[in-house]
Amino acid sequence: MGTTASQLGKELLSEYQELTFLTKQEILLYVFKHLSFLIFKTFITSGLLFSVLCSAHKRFSELLTKDEKDIPNIRVPMERILTLPELKSNPFRKRICHVFSTSQHKDGSLTFEDFLDLLSAFSDSATMEIKSHYAFRIFDFDDDGTLDSDDLQTLVNCLTGDTEDTRLTSEEMRQLISNILDESDIDKDGTVNLSEFQHVISRSPDFISSFKIVL
Repeated sequence: MGTTASQLGKELLSEYQELTFLTKQEILLYVFKHLSFLIFKTFITSGLLFSVLCSAHKRFSELLTKDEKDIPNIRVPMERILTLPELKSNPFRKRICHVFSTSQHKDGSLTFEDFLDLLSAFSDSATMEIKSHYAFRIFDFDDDGTLDSDDLQTLVNCLTGDTEDTRLTSEEMRQLISNILDESDIDKDGTVNLSEFQHVISRSPDFISSFKIVL
């Protein structure tokens, strides 16, 4: 990360050209703006279109202060990411940031590369396997690799709104979680693992179209 145009060698430049349909001038222009080889590789292999990359870079740059725009690998705090209209009303917005953040501080901040990964997973080009993998991670609120009763209760509260008017009663919540586990918990261990989750999702034709964020 942080490669500048003056540091770009001939071998790396040739590799860029092999992976893209860009000219040398176009590659140098974007590398100068701190787009690394990994980012080019990411959006090509994930199916993100070049126009989407440009749009993503523009939106990400708008979240930076004037001084931050010259800093390579800058992280945008989660609070600023959540101001994006596409995330503002999403009940899982904070979990989305935490899942895609590579910050060692686990603060939900995103680099541009993190931001691209997020957009890639939520794009129309992402496969069912990719979308269900990230959906599972988003719903796994305690990050233990399974969806247990606590995760499912938090998930339901996010969807219904955890207010007095919308909150389910204890009995309603217990019955709903029981129904979810009856349908999803194939090995009957009281939790839903990734494989079980993907099995359920595979029977939901609307999942791919609904798991989407468009800038």
